[in-house]
Amino acid sequence: MKRKIITIDDTLCNGCGDCIPNCPEGAIQLIDNKARLISDLFCDGLGACLGHCPLGAISIEEREAEPYDERTVMENIIKGGENTIKAHLEHLKDHGETGFLETAQMVLKEKGIAVSKTPAHHQHMHAGGCPGARTMVLETENEQSDDTGSRPSRLTTWPIQLHLIPPSAPHFHGRDILIAADCVAFAAGDFHKDFLKDKVLAIACPKLDDGQEVYVEKIRTLIDEAEISSLTVMTMEVPCCTGLVQLVQQAASQTKNKACSIEWKVVSIKGAVIKSQKLN
Repeated sequence: MKRKIITIDDTLCNGCGDCIPNCPEGAIQLIDNKARLISDLFCDGLGACLGHCPLGAISIEEREAEPYDERTVMENIIKGGENTIKAHLEHLKDHGETGFLETAQMVLKEKGIAVSKTPAHHQHMHAGGCPGARTMVLETENEQSDDTGSRPSRLTTWPIQLHLIPPSAPHFHGRDILIAADCVAFAAGDFHKDFLKDKVLAIACPKLDDGQEVYVEKIRTLIDEAEISSLTVMTMEVPCCTGLVQLVQQAASQTKNKACSIEWKVVSIKGAVIKSQKLN
């Protein structure tokens, strides 16, 4: 069958192993000093390992592959202990994979394995992953009615780096998304008040970030599968920043959902919006 599955670029992989603990399914192993996908059966194609490769060697492709088998995966997951099981269940839940989640819970029930309700990320370790990359929904305060004192943050989710966000997570569904070049928030003095309020943020640098083909797939997933309401892309006036707009346009050209409105805003080095343009 044809489905989404990870691919690892041997020419980029340096064998650091950072991706391995972030794949609770055990689909990746270090062999001959290179990260390898050991079985199509184990890879769910949801990309938990994406963003954990410092060299951008991992991406998602669509190809002929054996169907993902949750029962086979659970046999492997169980060997890793309770925290690995919890990490896997959270991964399925975050991506809205209710069918796989039901199968996983059924396997646990059949084997008489009880798992506490405390999320894996509340434990001391999270299957070896980086705590800073854990997906969180943040509460925001009501903004001050005047300009005195400090302004509250309008950030509603974490992480924000485009490599790290899980686009299939429930908190993206139907929302207004802002994808901003890294420098925008530093140039625009009132970035939170003027642009971020009521939006979910992702940031990227079109000049320095590696693995930008992953960005195209993530943006496409946000538009098609998360069915986001709108997408605003903000860039700086410098020429290299237009690469981010090109990535958004490339992703949009591959989508089936044409109802999502896309807007491009350009910010000057002094922080003013000097261009605002509808892209569809």
